[in-house]
Amino acid sequence: MGLTEELKTLLFQNGAALVGIGDLRGVRGCDYDTGISVAALLPENVIRDLQHAPTKEYYDLYYSLNDRLNEIVKAGESLLQEKGFSAYAQTTDRVKVDSDRCSKLPHKTVAVKAGLGWIGKNGLLVTEKFGSAVRISSLLTNAPLKHDIPVESSQCGACTLCVKSCPAQALSGTLWKAGTEREKIVDVEKCYEKQSEIMYGATGIKTDLCGKCFAVCMYTQRYLNKSRK
Repeated sequence: MGLTEELKTLLFQNGAALVGIGDLRGVRGCDYDTGISVAALLPENVIRDLQHAPTKEYYDLYYSLNDRLNEIVKAGESLLQEKGFSAYAQTTDRVKVDSDRCSKLPHKTVAVKAGLGWIGKNGLLVTEKFGSAVRISSLLTNAPLKHDIPVESSQCGACTLCVKSCPAQALSGTLWKAGTEREKIVDVEKCYEKQSEIMYGATGIKTDLCGKCFAVCMYTQRYLNKSRK
């Protein structure tokens, strides 16, 4: 088994639902040639509830999935370092967010480069298999891994379910392609302000979580409908 297959097998064994490897050469803010994107899947019942309002269960799950993703990417980091390569897991304690709510190298950037999906009209990663019913993390390395084919344009088409359902009316409906700035898709401040308001109203918890835009996504709904059969 080659290194690429060995790494992917390890990540899946540790709980990843999706794994992709992307070429990051030339990406601004990145000192590594390669990025590995991993996704963990949200339970179906939580997604269905989010179509109506955020829940305490989603709040708890959000942080438990982050912990799981941290463990997955750290396992990959350890494997690559044991093989003698430089590797850096972008765990939640290592990723720093600036005043514009941006990190130096967003997980979504790695994900589209690694072929996991595209950026939807909700401003989130949308995957063919699970829609936006995932949380993602990433691992950076200089190891000679085989790159997957990147995604460079949206497959949302004319769908506007997330745009119409956004409680903050923060989504512009812009169809993403590689290089599109986040601000052309979503008004981040309006989004976060409304998330905090409805999360507190629904659960009494003061934090910025919502989830409605990815719960109603047509690709998320396709995943849910398939799982019912």
